Amino acid sequence: MNVKTVSSAPYQTGTVVIEKTDTLAPVEVDVETRYIPSSVPTTSYIQPEGLRYNPVAINEIYRHQPFQVWGRLIGILVPLLRFAFSLWWDKQTGKVAQNERKRAIALRQMIARLGPAYIKVGQALSTRPDLVPPVYLDELTQLQDQLPPFPNEVAYRFIEEELGDRPENIYAEITPDPVAAASLGQVYKGKLKTGETVAIKVQRPGLKERIALDIYILRGLAQWAQNNLKQVRSDLVAIMDEFGTRIYEEMDYTQEGHNAERFASLYGHLQDIYIPKIYWEYTQRRVLTMEWINGTKLTQPETLRAQGIDAVHLIEVGVQCSLRQLLEHGFFHADPHPGNLLATTDGQLAYLDFGMMSEVKPYQRYGLIEAVVHMVNRDFEGLARDYVKLEFLTPDTDLTPIMPALAKVFNNALGASVAEMNFKSITDDMSALMYEYPFRVPAYYALIIRSLVTLEGIAINVDPNFKVLSKAYPYVAKRLLTDPSPELRTSLRDLLFKDGSFRWNRLENLLKNARNSDDYDLNQVLNQTLDFLFSERGAFIRENLIDEIVKGVDTLGRRSFQNFTYSLRERVGMTVNEAPPTVETSQSLDHIKRIWDILQETKGFDAMQLLPVIPQLLMKPETQRMGQKIAGGLVQRVAARLIRDVLLQDTPPEASRNGHKPREYPQTPPRLALPPAALR
Repeated sequence: MNVKTVSSAPYQTGTVVIEKTDTLAPVEVDVETRYIPSSVPTTSYIQPEGLRYNPVAINEIYRHQPFQVWGRLIGILVPLLRFAFSLWWDKQTGKVAQNERKRAIALRQMIARLGPAYIKVGQALSTRPDLVPPVYLDELTQLQDQLPPFPNEVAYRFIEEELGDRPENIYAEITPDPVAAASLGQVYKGKLKTGETVAIKVQRPGLKERIALDIYILRGLAQWAQNNLKQVRSDLVAIMDEFGTRIYEEMDYTQEGHNAERFASLYGHLQDIYIPKIYWEYTQRRVLTMEWINGTKLTQPETLRAQGIDAVHLIEVGVQCSLRQLLEHGFFHADPHPGNLLATTDGQLAYLDFGMMSEVKPYQRYGLIEAVVHMVNRDFEGLARDYVKLEFLTPDTDLTPIMPALAKVFNNALGASVAEMNFKSITDDMSALMYEYPFRVPAYYALIIRSLVTLEGIAINVDPNFKVLSKAYPYVAKRLLTDPSPELRTSLRDLLFKDGSFRWNRLENLLKNARNSDDYDLNQVLNQTLDFLFSERGAFIRENLIDEIVKGVDTLGRRSFQNFTYSLRERVGMTVNEAPPTVETSQSLDHIKRIWDILQETKGFDAMQLLPVIPQLLMKPETQRMGQKIAGGLVQRVAARLIRDVLLQDTPPEASRNGHKPREYPQTPPRLALPPAALR
């Protein structure tokens, strides 16, 4: 097998491209050692574009190195067991409180020594004040950007190898020591010769090999658990592969730079969102140079308050941005821990570290929105079908026993209101449900949950009463009202109609929530509503709308006519001791009035913009047919009342010929019972 290197850099790594594509995907190889798995067939060559995760290649490397694998496994298990024993011993001796700080420091140090894969877990725990005691939280927070640094000599050598010259010749200034050290690299503050202040991120040495070995071990444990533990139904191996793919991408700083620019193009225009600039002349695989951001962590609310910055507002900005990431464009930041989110000095939310990103496919995005709609609507049959679409359940799963189980879980979660729901309560209940029924957590969803739970943890740290879902629902409402996709049009119809009846309160709720969304365009809603209403798919809504209009106009007409006749009789003195007429109030008219009030209070609404639309609507064939049906419905209702009130009155029978007194009848004669359809 012939291998050709493209670069002479002694520590350069690349991707082996296999010509026989049905055997292996691209394989990560060390050019320095020239190690390539013996199973790799045919000729290959090295591409220096970047790292690619390949579980087959990693398996080929480490299955031939059992001593290294077992040595690492023992190195992981021994400190974990030692720490667990120390906690148990503290409990037995009654010294839990006395030794709490000591144990928290030991846990942080242990996680830092175990390496990047475990540091990621510690970073996630550092955002959960509802799960982790405060003392442990303080220590785990240091895992975000206060890990032990590696020597400057190594960092400077990497800069020289990647950028082609010594750091002092490339940068006008560079700090003598790193200002922050995280799981995959450390950051120096510097200045370009053109004057821009920058952050220079340099990757840790030996990172790829250590992560590859840890992923091999964790993937093997996941495979064993999946094959031997019946309680485990999730595809743990796929979840590990998803994690491996993302962390390998995170080790490629050129990929991170491209991620940052894509993220900026999709979300940089949002209000109060800031994305730093990448300087490509000073960026390679192991060195990243980006704009320096002066800012404060969101988990320091007192400092932010002193600066006049509203931390809760920035959390809301982060929630809205995350919703657009997950449900609109699908490209999302999968690692939003406090070290990667800063409040800038001018009150914006700055995102940092774009190494771990992931994507949600369009059908998954729509499926998640539909699931929210079905959950709020308490349509648990629809929710069960959503889980099939989202790949939590296989298509052949019997949903009959699952629907009442979902009802139990979400009826508890929805007991008060959507505003009081939180991800932790839902995920806790769903975990128990997934244990009992054949749910499988898809790999893509694991990163979504990690992202959302981490964001909620930051929010709880700022405001213990913060509810992510209450801030999320306005965006979902806006999407339902404005997105023209067939999936969401169907969801909107399911939300607004039940058993042929229009649920006005749901529409009022959607309009109230949607107007709180920053980029809510009411004119777009009105235009799309009219387009959909007069389309073929809107026929069902038109029929129901005709019924509601007939009921409302009929009620209004009866009320006006009776008020008019009462007024005339009152003038000629015919209403003595007679109460004013009462006609049942049209609930539809009341709802329409409330909706009109909501529209008037919505930013950007201008009633005058509706005037040019009216002639266009009147010319539509669908409008004319609706008018005919409305007129026919009104005539039918008037005729039905005429027959009931005038022509079909019971008349008293003639007095019997035997002289008996005729039977007395009540003053209000009984009315003929007509079919309900005639009175609609």
